[in-house]
Amino acid sequence: MVRLRPMGTWLKRVLFFVGRVIASFLRNRGILLAGGVGYNALLSLVPFLTLALATLSLFFDEESILAILRRELGSLLPLQADTLLQTAETFLQNQAATRLVSVAALLFFSSIAFRMLEEAVAAIFHTSNQGARRSFWVSALLPYLFILTLMIGLFFTTLLTYGLDALGDRSLSVFGTELDLADSVRAILRLTGFLGLVLLFAGIYRVLPVVRIPMRRALLGGLCAAVLWRLVGMILAYYFTNLSMVSVLYGSLATVVVMLLLLETAFIILLLGVQIIAELEACEAAGIPWYDKPPDPTRGTGTPPGSPGRPSD
Repeated sequence: MVRLRPMGTWLKRVLFFVGRVIASFLRNRGILLAGGVGYNALLSLVPFLTLALATLSLFFDEESILAILRRELGSLLPLQADTLLQTAETFLQNQAATRLVSVAALLFFSSIAFRMLEEAVAAIFHTSNQGARRSFWVSALLPYLFILTLMIGLFFTTLLTYGLDALGDRSLSVFGTELDLADSVRAILRLTGFLGLVLLFAGIYRVLPVVRIPMRRALLGGLCAAVLWRLVGMILAYYFTNLSMVSVLYGSLATVVVMLLLLETAFIILLLGVQIIAELEACEAAGIPWYDKPPDPTRGTGTPPGSPGRPSD
């Protein structure tokens, strides 16, 4: 009984914290923000895939790049990955794709989702009410830095895939027993994709907020968001494949509707991670433990979460 009491207290604190996060998320209109970011992400997805395919084709063969993009998209939009990639391929086959105006348009539309996501993060942290703002040029260049980072990540993922595929064709002899390396290679690729997702979320949590976020907190938020992303993605993929009647209800519009729903769900998870970090920052700024309720920053009581005057970690 003595050992169960601290566990019960800890569980009660965790549940209270989760309830507080959800209440703050709904108060900040997090679902509405996620819907807006998801819509803009749908506008940005095909231009970004087109840029990625065109850039990586300079270094690798197109089939390998398509296989990698299909695998990465499968965790987010499992039923629409082929449609999106086919659209990107069709655009690249058009002569207009090589024009400077087309490249500029692709870059602009690829950055729309990042700009909207930055505004959503600012809304959750209430930085717009505190007057904390980035300079115009930093906000203008930040989406393109994220695009460049994603391109570099895809480049090294493709490079790693080439190396692991070469190993997968071989076998390893251990104490006279031949072991096939193909299963190990697939496991490494899955782990690499998951770690890349964690680092992507951690980078978003670290860079997008105007306030300073400790790296350990960003990594923790990235890990939680990546785990939820994978779990919810598998559940939704099973639902839309076996149980959903959306294709019957929406007909030819079903693909767009499903993509919007999946993207909105994905950004709800992403913004929930932002809300968790905002709550932790608010508790630290108020000098109270994480399981206690901090002052409401919208009412001007106490130190607002992530205040610019807060001592840095």
